[in-house]
Amino acid sequence: METTQQDKLNIYGESFDSRLLIGSALYPSPQIMQDAIKSSGADIVTVSLRRQNSVAAGEDFWQLIKDTGLRVLPNTAGCHSVKEVVTLAQMCREVFQTDWIKLELIGDEYNLQPDPIGLLEATDILLKDGFKVLPYCTDDLVLCQRLADLGCEVLMPWGAPIGTGKGLINPYNLKTIRERLPEQTLIVDAGLGLPSHACQALELGYDAVLLNSAVAGAGDPVAMGSAFAHAVSAGRMSYKAQAMPEKDVAAPSTPTMGMPFWHQN
Repeated sequence: METTQQDKLNIYGESFDSRLLIGSALYPSPQIMQDAIKSSGADIVTVSLRRQNSVAAGEDFWQLIKDTGLRVLPNTAGCHSVKEVVTLAQMCREVFQTDWIKLELIGDEYNLQPDPIGLLEATDILLKDGFKVLPYCTDDLVLCQRLADLGCEVLMPWGAPIGTGKGLINPYNLKTIRERLPEQTLIVDAGLGLPSHACQALELGYDAVLLNSAVAGAGDPVAMGSAFAHAVSAGRMSYKAQAMPEKDVAAPSTPTMGMPFWHQN
């Protein structure tokens, strides 16, 4: 389906056809990673500088990412303090030659929940340093409002904890964030496991989804990448089509007006 200019995903003034952002970790092989990313139709791929274990491995991996031709979104995965986040973001800017940063600051090891207090502090520092920050956060309305007030044009609340595959565990919270922040670009990040989860996020009015494990951890990552691509498109089309209102009482789909009636004497 061709995307019109008016319906493109907008991230800090740049437009993209695909509303699926995809990660580059945990794939069974480099070739499967490249094939799955391609099948997803994504225009943006996330990468982690911290998780490259050696210079040689890092260079090989970086070349694979460059070969995809996609826009790179570095992330600060694995950081647990404001100082770590800021330092890694600055390194990413030098290595990947971009001022985009997916800001991750983990506050709890059990469910990998972002640290809301540290996230606000780090966001403020990085925005003032010229970064275009895409913060990964929980589905907390007030936190999202504070991040927007700082100057974040893009917010990425989770659907569920990272890697759980549980989908949208609190659709009400996500829907409220969408309604209260109508001008923000909103991306559901983390916790999706099925293409139907991505479709649901787009049907709520979210602008995009970001995922990794749901594709990389599938039995067939390439096929799953394609499945998510179709789900995102379907969800967006559904949102624009405006779904019928829910009702508590059944209503016939076939009208009775004008139908013949037989009377028995």
